[in-house]
Amino acid sequence: MKIALLGNGKTGSHVLSLTRNVQGTGVTVFNREHPPERSALSGHDVIISFLPGDAFMAFIPEIVASRVPVVTGSTGFEWPDGREAFSKRLRKEGLVWVHASNFSLGMNLMHEMIRVLKMSGELYDDYRFSLHEVHHSGKKDAPSGTALSWKQWLEQPVEITSERTGNVIGEHALALDTPFERIAISHSALDRRIFASGALWAARQLLEEDAIDEPGLYDMRQLALGMIRDSIETRQTQNTR
Repeated sequence: MKIALLGNGKTGSHVLSLTRNVQGTGVTVFNREHPPERSALSGHDVIISFLPGDAFMAFIPEIVASRVPVVTGSTGFEWPDGREAFSKRLRKEGLVWVHASNFSLGMNLMHEMIRVLKMSGELYDDYRFSLHEVHHSGKKDAPSGTALSWKQWLEQPVEITSERTGNVIGEHALALDTPFERIAISHSALDRRIFASGALWAARQLLEEDAIDEPGLYDMRQLALGMIRDSIETRQTQNTR
């Protein structure tokens, strides 16, 4: 697998370390000194980007023109003309991109838990949600992309508070408060390698022939949950034989 790595900062450097001794895997680093121009990107199997959002936006025309599949964890930006319009553009071009605000594989389990919590209105008349996220002091966007994703998954009003301190990799906690009880779920990133590992997992899925049905812009959870549900269906089929 030939990887074009856009950005070798905090997370990108872990992509390098995780692939250094993997047979058959090569990585080309693109940064300010070596910008990702289409001719240089072409010939790679996949692009992995952890560039800041504004830098990633600036390179989108060159990335699209390279026609290489993309896995990106860039946040703090808006897709050109909106996510659906950009996905339609990728489908027209026959290209597949995967985006996630958080590439932790465990975040897909959090999605399923939040999907259950959003049904709270079926049980409670009086309740409210709150979400607190903590990241390192150098993170610019607030709320985090992950917090905004949780809000989208919840489909309920939720108060979001943000904290920037020290070297915290990422902590997110969602609480449901009712008059007589509190339910809380949380996710803490203990090692930045979880994001690099998840991005590499997504890159391998992109190169599997049957992992994605058609071109477009996908979310990481669509890949992960698709695999989980396929596995469940396979087991159910085996159990009925």
